[in-house]
Amino acid sequence: MADGASFSLTGLDELLGKLDAMDYDTKRKGGRFALRKAAQVIRDRARANAAQVDDPLTPESIEQNIVERWNGRHFRRTGELGFRVGVLGGARQYQGEIQAKGKDNPGGDTYYWRFLEFGTSKMQAQPIMRPAMDESQSEAMQAFTTHYNRSIDRAIRRAQRRKAK
Repeated sequence: MADGASFSLTGLDELLGKLDAMDYDTKRKGGRFALRKAAQVIRDRARANAAQVDDPLTPESIEQNIVERWNGRHFRRTGELGFRVGVLGGARQYQGEIQAKGKDNPGGDTYYWRFLEFGTSKMQAQPIMRPAMDESQSEAMQAFTTHYNRSIDRAIRRAQRRKAK
């Protein structure tokens, strides 16, 4: 039921030209850093959205539980870099009894964020994550290209210094 989002970068001829001048490890390290920065832009927008719909009278805070995480499983399977932005403890379903599993999260047990995001049969949806992705897509792409360009430039300068020695 979860919506996925993916980006396709086009029109970045300068960036692609620089990539050919770099080695494999440098591409991966710089790409991971830049992708993390892009994910943080989306995470921050999702936190702002969650602050608007979160109930301040409860001890739980969805805003504090929104995080970005390295997607190691996707990387091992495909070799592609990836980050996930989501809510800690948000994939668990309760079956009648209250469990204390989400109490260790910084914002407490916020399993109910899914009800806000997707709605229920008795409540209209108040999305947090989907609008964050839609609203910050261009800003995240800009952050990615900025940081990746910087890391590529640094790698090229290091390579030139090694050749000069």
